[in-house]
Amino acid sequence: MTAPLSKTKSSFYRRLYVAYLIDQGVVSVPALMEDTGMPRRTAQDTIASLAELDIACTFTKDEGERHNIGRYHIQDWGAIDPHWVASHAQHLRQALGYGGV
Repeated sequence: MTAPLSKTKSSFYRRLYVAYLIDQGVVSVPALMEDTGMPRRTAQDTIASLAELDIACTFTKDEGERHNIGRYHIQDWGAIDPHWVASHAQHLRQALGYGGV
């Protein structure tokens, strides 16, 4: 049995994993909620906090939509290696308790 993640590590892993999911096409808050089971506020806060890791994430509103309906896109990973994140995505998912894919 592994020790539970610290708050710092789980926050870091969650940010990396959310950036990975966005990069893989899970591009909306509802889609992130469905994929991970995280609450809406956690998903929104995690996306907002990507900038703290210098991960540039932009939002594009879908044309013709009245509300904030659109998609997120990772513009730049900053100092984070997206290939490392992709190769460790399953470990991140399991460590965060999001279940298997």
